[in-house]
Amino acid sequence: MNLLEEIQQLLQRIKSEIEVVQSADALEQFRLVHLVKKGTVQELVDKMREVPKEQKPLVGKELNVLKSFAESAFAEKKEQFSSSSGTTTTTIDITLPGKKPSKGSLHPVMKTMDHCIEIFKEMGFTVAQGPEVESDYFNFEALNFPADHPARDMQDTFFIKDKMGTLLRTHTTPVQIRIMQEQKPPIRSIMPGRVYRNEALDATHLAEFHQIDGIYIDKGVTFADLKGTMFAFAQRMFGATEVRFRTSFFPFTEPSAEIDMKRIKKNGEVSWMEICGCGMVHPNVLRNCGLDPEVYSGFAFGFGVERITMLTSELPDIRALYENDVRVLEQF
Repeated sequence: MNLLEEIQQLLQRIKSEIEVVQSADALEQFRLVHLVKKGTVQELVDKMREVPKEQKPLVGKELNVLKSFAESAFAEKKEQFSSSSGTTTTTIDITLPGKKPSKGSLHPVMKTMDHCIEIFKEMGFTVAQGPEVESDYFNFEALNFPADHPARDMQDTFFIKDKMGTLLRTHTTPVQIRIMQEQKPPIRSIMPGRVYRNEALDATHLAEFHQIDGIYIDKGVTFADLKGTMFAFAQRMFGATEVRFRTSFFPFTEPSAEIDMKRIKKNGEVSWMEICGCGMVHPNVLRNCGLDPEVYSGFAFGFGVERITMLTSELPDIRALYENDVRVLEQF
């Protein structure tokens, strides 16, 4: 029997077999017999090497007819079984409990920020905004940063490439300068927003986070006013808790202080976390804004919103706020 006869016989066999296929399992058996690498069709294709050169065009044509028929017949049956299975009616058990739709909510950091803003608004503070891409003047120079201050170094600041003196703001304090240059005292305002610092990430530090700065400028403002404001905020935000002031240094305030909040863990361990830098506005800053330090005085402060969120939620690692773990976010 020559190869042409074998091709014709296999074609008739495939036609008869595909007609009686009535299930997906039977169709799979058909494929395993005829359409795999070691199947009947490929076996005849391999025999093409033995065909004389002058007969190859004719034999090759018949092989293509065989192969095309087998593949198209298989595909047609497969589509038939797929469509029929898709229309199968499934039984619904109406006694099963329904699935409650999930609800979206504000991010915990945004919730904390909104709460802080409401507290300060009730104290008489207005809310101001400023650009996140700042100039060196507003971010450093007008705030009394010396030219050689470490915060101007690339280690701490993200500078905008190819734009001299342009950077991502490292704090929301530049908004204070804009307000003092545009408004006349008395000024009582807060400045919430996102800030950026080139810092190593750890349990209490992020490279991108949120701050709420605040300022109060008027005649006769003292450090006692600052302490009273900070204690009132802590009482409203955290309830009865312990707060301590530590002496510190900031170029734009003198004297300066940092505020620590007491943390008591579930195991009874006590620790302190710095949440705020504050102080009396430096006379040089007042002069840079056209205000006479002999007439006006004021205080300024800046809170880290993520750290406040850590304290109110007893979250051990600040990075968990931005890892998008729904199991964490659903707890707020």
